[in-house]
Order: sequence, then structure tokens, then C-alpha cells
Amino acid sequence: MPDITPDLGSLTAAAVYAVVLGFVFVESGLLVGFFLPGDTILFGAGLVSATPESGVDLWLLVTGAFVAAVAGDSVGYATGSRLGRVWLERRVAAGRFDPQHLRRAEAFYDRFGWWAVVAARWVPWVRTFTPILAGTSRMGYPRFLSANVVGALAWAVGLPVLGHLAASDPRLRYTSYAVAALFVGASLVLAAIGLVRRRR
Repeated sequence: MPDITPDLGSLTAAAVYAVVLGFVFVESGLLVGFFLPGDTILFGAGLVSATPESGVDLWLLVTGAFVAAVAGDSVGYATGSRLGRVWLERRVAAGRFDPQHLRRAEAFYDRFGWWAVVAARWVPWVRTFTPILAGTSRMGYPRFLSANVVGALAWAVGLPVLGHLAASDPRLRYTSYAVAALFVGASLVLAAIGLVRRRR
């Protein structure tokens, strides 16, 4: 697949904001955005913001990215809730989809949906489909929204800040991946603990 990451350093400040917000929103909420390089865009924009000549303000950048990430996931949830659910139920009624799969998905999101939504922010492709599946599985919206906000804070705010800091210390580039791995690992461990407790 060709690299579609734009050269943020060659863009005006307004164009950087537009690219970052657009990429984050589309990748978070629309199926067509599953191939977009959200991690690279966020980290790269943070690097650009560390250059005074760019005119990119870090706090304006992270605020916009956070709002775009939350809005994108909310759109994905609404799409799954309104369209995905109806589509699956029609297929079940027509005998073309096993209802057991839908029940299993509902059970999964009932138990682990909060952690799945948070952890999915750090996994390319998965972050596009997770909110849609959450809506399709009828995960409660208040619960989904809280996970959406936490995930967006960690990802859409954390990566640009790390990128900004990495401009003066390149080692922080690897720290960002370590933070992502730690976040996902902690989410999986807590989900496993919850499963064990429920079984007991």
C-alpha cells in the first residue's frame, strides 16, 4: 500500500489542523478510514508544533484532535446502532447469519466493551471498527462515551504531546510506542481479571 501520509512540515498551520482533524475523524468513525495513518499524523503534527516557524499551536492541535476523535467514534457508534444492527437482524431473519454470533458480540461488549473501546485507539484498523461494533452490539451509550473520552485523551492528546517533546529528545519517539503497548496490555489484563471474577 502506498504511503499516503502528507508532509506536514510543508503545510501551513491551517492546513495542518485541517489534515489532522480530518484524518482523525474519518479514521475513528467512517469505514473508509481504516487505512489512514492516524498514529503517524498525530505524532508528526506534534513534531511540527515544536517548530516556532510552523505557526502550529500544540494546545489548539490537541484540543481539535481530541474533539475529532470523540466525534468520530460517536459517529461510528451511531452508524452501528442505526444501520449495522438493522442489517444484521435482517440477515438473521433471512437465515444468512447465525444469531449466536450476534449474542456473543453482545456478551463481549457487555463484559469488556469499555476496555475494548479504550484499547482500540492504539490499534490501527481496530479503532475504526470497534465503535461500529459497539453500536451494533447495543453497548450502552453513556458507558461507550466515557470509554471514548478516555481513549481519545490518551491517543489524540498523548501522541501529539509526545511528538512535540520528541523534537528535542528523539528517544521519546520510542516512548510513545511503549506507552501504547502498556496501555493496551493493561486493558487486556484488567479485562482478563474481570472475566475470571465473573466466572467465579
